Amino acid sequence: MTENLPKDMNFYVQDLERRKAISEGTPKDIDGQHAKGRLTARERLELLFDPGTFREIDSLVMPRFETYLGGKESRYGDGVVTGFGLINGRHAGAAAQDASVMGGSLGEMHANKIVKVMRMSLEYGCPFIALNDSGGARIQEGVDSLGGYARIFDANCEASGVIPQISVIMGPCAGGAVYSPALTDFVFMTEKSYMFITGPDVVKSVMQENVSLEELGGGTIHAQESGVCHFLTGDDQDCLNKVRTLLSYLPSNNQDDPPYIPPVDDAARLCPELEQIVPVDPYKPYDVREVIGSIVDDGRFFEVHQLWAENMVVGFARLNGWSVGIVANQPSVLAGCIDIKASIKAAHFIRICDAYNVPIITLQDVPGFLPGKDQEYGGIIRNGARMIYAYSEATVPKLMIILRKSYGGAYCVMSSKGLRGDLLYAYPNAEIAVMGAEGAVNILFRNEVKNAADPNARRKELVDDYQNKFNNPYVAAARGLIDDVIQPRDTRRVLIHGLELTLSKREKHVTRKHGISPA
Repeated sequence: MTENLPKDMNFYVQDLERRKAISEGTPKDIDGQHAKGRLTARERLELLFDPGTFREIDSLVMPRFETYLGGKESRYGDGVVTGFGLINGRHAGAAAQDASVMGGSLGEMHANKIVKVMRMSLEYGCPFIALNDSGGARIQEGVDSLGGYARIFDANCEASGVIPQISVIMGPCAGGAVYSPALTDFVFMTEKSYMFITGPDVVKSVMQENVSLEELGGGTIHAQESGVCHFLTGDDQDCLNKVRTLLSYLPSNNQDDPPYIPPVDDAARLCPELEQIVPVDPYKPYDVREVIGSIVDDGRFFEVHQLWAENMVVGFARLNGWSVGIVANQPSVLAGCIDIKASIKAAHFIRICDAYNVPIITLQDVPGFLPGKDQEYGGIIRNGARMIYAYSEATVPKLMIILRKSYGGAYCVMSSKGLRGDLLYAYPNAEIAVMGAEGAVNILFRNEVKNAADPNARRKELVDDYQNKFNNPYVAAARGLIDDVIQPRDTRRVLIHGLELTLSKREKHVTRKHGISPA
């Protein structure tokens, strides 16, 4: 008769190591991911977090049933790696889907792991990053899988505006899975990733359309056309480096201030180049990114939504070490007119800045809202109202400079005094009016010009008179609707002075459950 020999600690340690090894997958699993030009879930987390700081949790979680239809098996971890570590020295939570386990499909326990780390991140006040690489809902688990998605969506909504939420699409993201990224603050996509509600096969069956994965939901499509993607990146490493950069401009949560980085750039530096960058001719295009580069610390501008709604430029930068959000019209695209997409883009960015205590710098050069039937039918009225709502709602410091043109309703919606703008400036060549002088004369003096002995000469005389009397910054300055007229070369030091004055700003709105932003 064999006696049961006592087990020493080494036995238990070896058993633990065996189970942990199973959760990490096999060389075949790793090679399969590399063959697709993608990194594994753990390799991605190593790049995202500061070296040696990521600590996994729930690595031994298993689904309720190990074996599924067709012989598909899960393993320890159930296809997602979750945990916490440091990014730029600050704590953050993450969930990275493991495509080598049942295609990264989401089942009940897989979802529970994600929701758990999301709620822990919310409770601890640190950002949450989701690395998506999944075939979608785990069909074998049926409604348990669908219920898991719903719990993730609910956690996204609860954390919204409290902690930064970032979604990184690094492979497939299809069906209901796409709504979690859509609920987060920022979406990154690599060139080899894609997102869509229904795949090419369903589209072909229902709509009789032949379309490829890339044409339907590739990164370029979502970066340029739909606006779902805020950052289109190259490979996994490039993508994760950009995620780290983005987080360097944001606080850990809505109760903290963004990180301050001691500047190297001189706060008193003049910007004489702005006198050449911004043309006096109101019809001559220029790239507003050159203006931004001249003003901000070391010329570094981290642009958001670079390829979508290019007539509006938004992104993060620093002024004397302080993190700021930039909202600027782009005169080189549609003359800087505001259209539907630009309104949505700016409103979303403004609300993110306000939620996370990032001051907003507005650079205005706008001839108005884009006219036309397509814009009216598409809802320019309600979408333009989104930007009004966002600026009015924002309680962070709001500074604005009119670089050249500020006409009509576009003046009103972009951080004007009426929308609680704090410090507003204009260049001496700025034109601030209901419309340009030519248009005003054509409406106000149509008959007078028509009946004049020399209509062209009379029109020019009236245009010049309107320009001198009304279409300049001094009328607005006389009414206190702008705070000062400044020389372009003084822009950086004026903005820094105004920013540091308003950083202590405390503004409250009337008590309410929540406002109702235009749909």
